Amino acid sequence: MLRGALAMVPLLVAVLADRPTAGVPAALGAMFAGINDRPGGRRSSVSRVGVPALAGAAGLLAGSLLPAAGPPGAGVFVLPVLLGALGLLAGALSATGPVASACGTQLLVAAVIGAGMPLPESGGERALLFLAGAGWALSLRLVLPSHRRTGGPFRYDGEREAVAGVYAAVAGLLSAAGGPEAPARRAALTAALDQAQDALSGPRLRRYASSAAERRLHARYAAALPLAEAATALAWAGEVLPGRVAEGPRRLAHAVRTGSACGPLPAPVRSGAGLRALDDALLAAADAFDRRDGQSLRTVRGRPGLGPPLRRALGPAGREYGVRVALCCGVSAAVALALEHEHWYWMPATAVFLVKPDLGPLVSRVLSRAAGTVVGAAVFAGFAGAAGLSAVVAGPLPAVVAVALCGALIPVAARHFAAQTAVVTVLVLCLVVLAGEPQAAWGRVVESLTACAIVLLVGHLPLPGRRGHGVREAVDTAVAAGHRYLRHVLARPQDGPGRGVLRRDAYRSLAAARAALDLSAAELPPVAGHTAGFEAVAGALERLVDTTTACAVHLGDRAAGLPPSHAERLAAQLADLEAAHRASARSGVLV
Repeated sequence: MLRGALAMVPLLVAVLADRPTAGVPAALGAMFAGINDRPGGRRSSVSRVGVPALAGAAGLLAGSLLPAAGPPGAGVFVLPVLLGALGLLAGALSATGPVASACGTQLLVAAVIGAGMPLPESGGERALLFLAGAGWALSLRLVLPSHRRTGGPFRYDGEREAVAGVYAAVAGLLSAAGGPEAPARRAALTAALDQAQDALSGPRLRRYASSAAERRLHARYAAALPLAEAATALAWAGEVLPGRVAEGPRRLAHAVRTGSACGPLPAPVRSGAGLRALDDALLAAADAFDRRDGQSLRTVRGRPGLGPPLRRALGPAGREYGVRVALCCGVSAAVALALEHEHWYWMPATAVFLVKPDLGPLVSRVLSRAAGTVVGAAVFAGFAGAAGLSAVVAGPLPAVVAVALCGALIPVAARHFAAQTAVVTVLVLCLVVLAGEPQAAWGRVVESLTACAIVLLVGHLPLPGRRGHGVREAVDTAVAAGHRYLRHVLARPQDGPGRGVLRRDAYRSLAAARAALDLSAAELPPVAGHTAGFEAVAGALERLVDTTTACAVHLGDRAAGLPPSHAERLAAQLADLEAAHRASARSGVLV
């Protein structure tokens, strides 16, 4: 929240320099940076915040040039077409991953603002000011220490917390083994591993790290991977474990957070392949924690994506989403221009946010957007009425204070789309006033509701071909990763590092498929029905991947071959997965 408030300092500087319009693009850049900033490592935020900021600056520059395209007076026809074409590109780009999704959104929203907001600055100046605001916010993210200090350099607090979360999740899964919470704890372990992998993938946090502190984090993350494998195999067995089994990973989590020594670790009884693997992993982790230079282990890195970005952008999922973004943006711009709305750019900008599937189910985000806009407009109207009494004395400073307050509230409001919409609505209306335009709080409500109706219509509009390509692609990617993992385990059971990479890829892809399925299942029946058949495929794959992990632990044990019960279970689950594929194909869901 403190960073969010301080991020608006460039706006204050511009206002004090009697150039309030120059502060508007800077404040927009800082606002988007605050929206894209998420808990995690500092240096991973460079790509998470900085790359979308570059896309937003490019969009602002391109948007400022769009009104001059085409014959004079034909903007009402040309602009929607050009924005629709840009929406097609931005939508296809957004289908390739979370950072690309933020890039596509900022590119398109900034282009719409650049085309519609009348600022005296040129397109190049707007782009540079946008980058300055985002860069200032990113600098605050990298420089300011966190409020909760832990052991070691503060610049690694996010990475350290992510690695500690892996050990804590391992302890949670071991504690839940044999109980009804075990599947949820296994999913939580996958999420913790994904978060740590992302946190350790920022600039200079690579295999050959630049400091002893970084090398220790890499080594401790790598030491957690065999623990996660053993814990997954033990949970798969379905037997309740003694409480002391989870104590070792719990102490390791505390040691990572505080930078202290892990101390003696309770060893499990080596009575089976899974417990022997857990004991070996604890010994290796203790060795990694004792080596202060962090040189003992290397981070095992999986593939965080769902396939080559260009292939995904040009594939069915990219085309489907690109078409819907293009329709929403182009149609809403055409309606707003045809109605000669003074702030016509609000409508397509709203539509671009609403059409994003990663913000929740379509109907839910439309209702949240409508409610948040009404609340935000009401708050701004009350604020404008109160500030208007002293406007002669205070000038634009009350609006700057309101923008800073909204910047501080963005991290909290981001937990719910309606709350975030309300905060952003107040912030944008204040920027409109600072840009010299007449404030129109209730006009924004009307235009937002119109955009909501357009997105609801386009979101449920039947298009040629099948729907649900994004879910289909995520499930197909997870199935392929699961098969690669199984083949490697059976062919090369002693290749621990290679198995670790494929295991991370399999579980990460499975988690992405599950997230896509859960989102699709929450849609209305006309949309959810297109992906209903994938649930059986994902369930069968989940069981197969867990069994593969249990088989890997047994095959890696010095005294154990693959038990017949494991082989039979593998064969049965492969048959279940194939049957789920065939059933989905017969229902017309799966290709």
